[in-house]
Amino acid sequence: MKAIVLRELGGPEGLVLEQVGDPQPGPGEAVVALRAAALNHRDAWIRKGLYAGIRLPVILGSDGAGEVAAVGDGVDPAWLGRQVVINPSVGWGADARVQGPSYKILGLPDDGTYAQRVKVPAENLFAKPAALSWEAAAAIPLAGLTAYRAIVTRARVLPGETVLVTGIGGGVATLALLVARHLGARVIVTSSSDAKIARARQLGADGGVNYTDEAWGTQVQALTEGGPDVIVDSAGRGVFSTLLDIVKPGGRVVTFGATTGSPSTVEVRRIFWKQISILGTTMGTPAEFAAMLALFDGPIVPVVDRVFPLLAAPDAHRRMDLADQFGKIVLEIA
Repeated sequence: MKAIVLRELGGPEGLVLEQVGDPQPGPGEAVVALRAAALNHRDAWIRKGLYAGIRLPVILGSDGAGEVAAVGDGVDPAWLGRQVVINPSVGWGADARVQGPSYKILGLPDDGTYAQRVKVPAENLFAKPAALSWEAAAAIPLAGLTAYRAIVTRARVLPGETVLVTGIGGGVATLALLVARHLGARVIVTSSSDAKIARARQLGADGGVNYTDEAWGTQVQALTEGGPDVIVDSAGRGVFSTLLDIVKPGGRVVTFGATTGSPSTVEVRRIFWKQISILGTTMGTPAEFAAMLALFDGPIVPVVDRVFPLLAAPDAHRRMDLADQFGKIVLEIA
């Protein structure tokens, strides 16, 4: 099969289209003939050497949708030929509160979805929402699962609450906006791009603030009548102290990343005096994946930024490095 193989760390040129052996399913496994895959920032961090446990060569990619081409022993043959979306959260474990010691994410250490075929545990196969294109279906898994657990499971957002989603335009942030709106929340967004804020308003955001303005925190509080009830953030570090300042007393701050700035000092007094709940979250359980996917079988449509052919994966990574995207960057796989 053809696959994009990462052989050296650094720029997008380290992603090379190669002929590699077809994966073969073992007991409890299935092979999916992929029709589309999507990029995540995790892929770029691995490519740049900014991720733990890197081993090369590796086929990146956590998100994929396609048709089941082969199954191993113990797998129901009825899966063969079915259109599926892959849950990239592998081996969560028995405790729904936290992933177990054997947990991993598809795309490292195991080969991922930048390929014509991928091998996964059969329990990670889910029926593709019929109304979605291959590209839209591939845009859901990692970002959708992360957004769902952050909004629904961890923050427990209620109708009428105000949610601040930082860094709108990224895959998780965009899906978090859609999920929060679906739950009946009022959503405010931040971005360094006025155009992205305008696009978010088209998707249902009630307002937005450009965080390049030094007074962005004060502006958020003005838009939210004293602060948001919930903040969903992946930037961490450089903005986390401001988030503690602006969240409403008794509010919740959900964090799933630390992508910007240098480590900052947090004034602990703000946390206990304002009765703030700080909630960490990473990916999610199979049950959460199923519940999340059901939302896309009707009321919510994922946002696809741009589609590239598989061989243009380096160009897709260059677009992600520029941070110009709104929604998910997708690879079409012939």
